[in-house]
Amino acid sequence: MKNIPWNHVLAGLLTAFFAVGGTLNLMASAATVEEYVHWGYPAWFPYVTGTLEWAAAVLIALPVVRLAGSALAGVVMAAAGITVLSNGEYAHVIPPAVILTLVCLNGWLTWRSRRKTI
Repeated sequence: MKNIPWNHVLAGLLTAFFAVGGTLNLMASAATVEEYVHWGYPAWFPYVTGTLEWAAAVLIALPVVRLAGSALAGVVMAAAGITVLSNGEYAHVIPPAVILTLVCLNGWLTWRSRRKTI
């Protein structure tokens, strides 16, 4: 198990997560747009979120800019958590909090591996 590059495995999983999430937001259904409007965002905001999620996915996939991707993904997930909390949807904060934790772990692993090479 020590030979498994966990930092790359985690990065791959996060890349997939943000690519799928970004695609779902870019192809927003009427229900998705309605949720965003309910939260106080304009009807076009899922497209902004989807674009940011895809940008995070691409950046996390590339080791050279993975730390920047983790930072962007962290901002997206923090915003998601704050959005559901501020709308009183307390049970819905768990998924963004879990992903935010994994994004932070990914950023830390990326930073740590870069420090070793310096």
